[in-house]
Amino acid sequence: MEYNAIAKNVKVSPRKVRLVADQIRDLNIAKALTTLMVSRKRGAVSLKKALESAIANAVNNNNAKKDDLKIKTINVTEGLRYKRYHFAGRGRTRPYVKRTSHINVVLQDNIVREMPKVNLDTKPAVIETKNKEVAIAKPKKGAAKKV
Repeated sequence: MEYNAIAKNVKVSPRKVRLVADQIRDLNIAKALTTLMVSRKRGAVSLKKALESAIANAVNNNNAKKDDLKIKTINVTEGLRYKRYHFAGRGRTRPYVKRTSHINVVLQDNIVREMPKVNLDTKPAVIETKNKEVAIAKPKKGAAKKV
């Protein structure tokens, strides 16, 4: 199953984050986190936050085990651009751009979870309440096809 986390408008240039993302792309979670903690690059801090967020999503929301997780993909795209000006001499200005990044981290575990199959040919289910029995309607024959 796949688990993801997206960090939007991180105030680090996408080029700086991609340099760090290339280092950890094929590593397991433990090695990737230690690499990001030791790295002195500016993009490592924001990438570590996004990776920890994806791990937290997997463990807390879907009861996945941290040891089974592996990095599937890391995508770094360009976010908003802030246009600023540097005031130079003789009444001139020089424009420059402050770039931001969108970081998308996708984790994967090896466990395959299948959706339960629904048999449409069975009799309608009956739910018993305190005083009444309620029958759930059976779908029409032409409504759904068998898979």
